[in-house]
Amino acid sequence: MSYRPRRSVLYMPASNARALAKARTIDCDAVILDLEDAVAPDAKPAAREAACEAVRSGQYGHRELVVRVNSPGTRWHEDDLAAVCAAAPDAIAVPKVDSAEQVRSLIAAMDRLGAPGSTGLWAMIETPRAVLDADEILGSSERLEVAVLGTNDLVNELRAAWVPGRAPLVHALQTVVAAARAHGRVVLDGVYNDVRDERGFEAECRQGLEFGFDGKTLIHPGQVAIANDVWAPDEAAVAEARELIAAFDEALAAGSGVVTFRGRMIENLHVAAARRIVDAYEAIASR
Repeated sequence: MSYRPRRSVLYMPASNARALAKARTIDCDAVILDLEDAVAPDAKPAAREAACEAVRSGQYGHRELVVRVNSPGTRWHEDDLAAVCAAAPDAIAVPKVDSAEQVRSLIAAMDRLGAPGSTGLWAMIETPRAVLDADEILGSSERLEVAVLGTNDLVNELRAAWVPGRAPLVHALQTVVAAARAHGRVVLDGVYNDVRDERGFEAECRQGLEFGFDGKTLIHPGQVAIANDVWAPDEAAVAEARELIAAFDEALAAGSGVVTFRGRMIENLHVAAARRIVDAYEAIASR
């Protein structure tokens, strides 16, 4: 799978015309046009129309456009799904995905409603059941492209506490990352609630990077630059990665059974990691 930057994935309420317009100018990798949490019940039909109009507008440049529909079982879900499938965004995000069966049902509905093959499914993992069944959920369909951690809901359902370092969530976060990697899925970290705390936000981004997340969901445009910076390989890392790949290729061409680079032995896994760095750098540069 080719690398697509999803370092910064910004939620924007589809009920807010100014927010939809502003999203065209923000340097995020993806925008989630939200019909769920950020939209009052009486505003949901109009928000649905606005989100679909935004998708069809073609005015969002390099940004991946995703629409988060209301969760299955709500009175808005079926109308949301029908309208969004017809609008054909890059993906549809669905809250509270709890089972592989639910994923298959959603995929069948997308097919029935005429969503093109280019529209993927993003599953929000935000309940204890979803964490426990993450392996089955993320292995249930190739059309399921991305797992999104809904950490606010997860903390609430676990009856856990928000603390620096997120110790109560470590097991859940790493479980979902492992399931995503087992099935070749992208996995995005949850939101950081205090938009004024840049230091805390950066620390949580770096923790997410260390855990293996591909990027972070965001609730404020002011968080975009930090997330972009944390998940972008720097020039030194890219230069080293390219040198490592060249050294490995040269050694193989010379018939060497042992390859060393800067005094350490390297093998295929090191080359794969280096190629990921280079691919990420080039994909970001080409946006």
